[in-house]
Formats: sequence, C-alpha cells, structure tokens
Amino acid sequence: MTSRILIVEDDPLVAMMIEGFLDALGCELAGCEGSLAGALARLASPDFDAVILDVHLANGETSEAVGKALCEADIPFVVATGDGGAARSGFGEAAVVRKPFTLDALAAALASIGV
Repeated sequence: MTSRILIVEDDPLVAMMIEGFLDALGCELAGCEGSLAGALARLASPDFDAVILDVHLANGETSEAVGKALCEADIPFVVATGDGGAARSGFGEAAVVRKPFTLDALAAALASIGV
C-alpha cells in the first residue's frame, strides 16, 4: 500500500524537493500546506498517513501546534528543520531530518516512523 504524505513547508523550492523525494520513494503526495492555519485545517479531516513538518513557517509562525495535534491524533510525522534544537522542544519523539537533507536521510526518517 502506498503511503499518502502531507508536506507542511512554507518554502516552495524545499516543498518541490520533498515532493520529488517522495515520488522517488514511491509515496503519494497528499498535498502541501505552507501555513499554520492551512496545516491545522487539514487535521480536521486527515486524508494522509504521515506528515513531513517544517518547524519554522512563514510570518514567524512555528508548527508546534501541528506537532502537538499530530501526537494527540497518533499520526506519525517527521520534523524537517535547519535548527535541531527547535525540533526537540515541542515535537515529542518525532523523527528529525536536518536541512538540507538527502533522499537517503528522508527515507531513513520515514522508515523510522513506519512509512
């Protein structure tokens, strides 16, 4: 079964890179949200199996609220960040990939969450 992955990333170029990685890994893109509000709205009726979650979003927002909601809903996710310390503060035991990351690093992180 193909895993459907939601990307939460505000940088269009990074989102495109992740989309390419997911395609190479045989995953299906469930969509891409670039804002905190958009990501939280998608959680109301999740149509995805896992999430790749950027820590720092546009306008100074962070995605900690999304991480908390994913933990509460028991939806697996990978935190993508250039700031490793930030990923440890509000995201529980989520797998972390440090930007810039490779296809192999993302594959390993997704495998660690069962994708």
